[in-house]
Amino acid sequence: MALNVPVGCTRLRASTPARVRPTVAASANESPPRADAVDWVAATSSFFEKESRPIMLYDGVCNLCNGGVRFVRNNDRNRRIRFEALQSDAGKKLLRRSGRAPDDISSVVLVEKERSYIKSEAVLKIMEYIDLPFPQLAFFLQFVPLFIRDFAYDNVANNRYSLFGQSESCEI
Repeated sequence: MALNVPVGCTRLRASTPARVRPTVAASANESPPRADAVDWVAATSSFFEKESRPIMLYDGVCNLCNGGVRFVRNNDRNRRIRFEALQSDAGKKLLRRSGRAPDDISSVVLVEKERSYIKSEAVLKIMEYIDLPFPQLAFFLQFVPLFIRDFAYDNVANNRYSLFGQSESCEI
């Protein structure tokens, strides 16, 4: 198939490029799965054997985070959520289950049996579990685009120690 394109007073003739068959080659950056790699979902499945309630992971030395945990506890009459500090051994294992580094304390994480939520998605999911009117508020906030919600979340999270301070140890 030829394509005639007028350019000035002359015509150029361009043909379609030849079809190239894609090849699959191993990248030098890819490494095979390690034999000693840990399946963190299986390794942490015991957290959900006896109880199916989700686990809220929070920064145990952050005053804002501790206040958030107290708020959730006070507004969760049916005790639908469990709590664990990010800095604890269990918290580190659950972070790995969620695909995050074990020393990552940059975000609240809500870990359910089948899925984990971070940042603003975790906050909205937590709001769905607690008492009225928070599930309805979460419903309306889900229409705010994720990048805007996470931008606001990141700005507060990155400045939480300077705005709200730190405690010496986990209060809960």
